[in-house]
Amino acid sequence: MQNLVILAGNVGATPEARTTQGGTKITHFSLATSRPKRDSNGKVVKDDNGRRIEDTEWHRITCFNGVGKTVEQYVGKGMKVMVRGRIHYTRWTDNENIERYGVEIIADEVTFLTRAKPASGDQGGNDSSVDDDEIPF
Repeated sequence: MQNLVILAGNVGATPEARTTQGGTKITHFSLATSRPKRDSNGKVVKDDNGRRIEDTEWHRITCFNGVGKTVEQYVGKGMKVMVRGRIHYTRWTDNENIERYGVEIIADEVTFLTRAKPASGDQGGNDSSVDDDEIPF
């Protein structure tokens, strides 16, 4: 048996990174996935303009070390990414002695489905970049 999750969606906000005292890099970001809303007969629901209505779900994604560093440098709000990882559940008791539950996706891979943002520190004046018009396909 395997715990495997694959999600493709839009990044909801700029990823947040931190480093633990032990030197582990941890990066978090939110990912929105959507699917068509369906009625009780299974038919796709549309609005007054004929556009389908979608249900959106938000996922908390956690990346460690190398994957986390890459996400921090190159992923920005609105980018489309695919995440491959595993689902992780947590349980804790809060300050008011109430038992709480949480879920997150621990990412093993994050694949960019749209162009990455420029790396931090990159001024964009790099003459080695390729213009989209020069790509032969």
